Amino acid sequence: MDNPSIKFGDKVLIRSTDATDALGVSGRTGTVYGSTTPSVTGVVVIGNPREDFAVSVGIDGRTDQLWFAEDLLEFVDHQTGTTMKISGSRFIRDESGEWREVNPN
Repeated sequence: MDNPSIKFGDKVLIRSTDATDALGVSGRTGTVYGSTTPSVTGVVVIGNPREDFAVSVGIDGRTDQLWFAEDLLEFVDHQTGTTMKISGSRFIRDESGEWREVNPN
């Protein structure tokens, strides 16, 4: 993987290529929503993954789910302070990119 630091919740920049230019997403930032193995899930991947791996990125203003080859993404930041709730537990993102469980307010 080119960007082993890219994880769920990270902000990424989409690099300019013919494929990303054609979709109008070059130079835009988005949030990583997950990853998958395209050979198993059958997702359409933007770019040519070097490995059987793709990253889902949500882009503001778009409702479609886009899957990218990892080398088309550039890490921006971990979005420190982002919170999420899962099954009644609350988590907050720290500076290192780790999710820490916190007491509910």
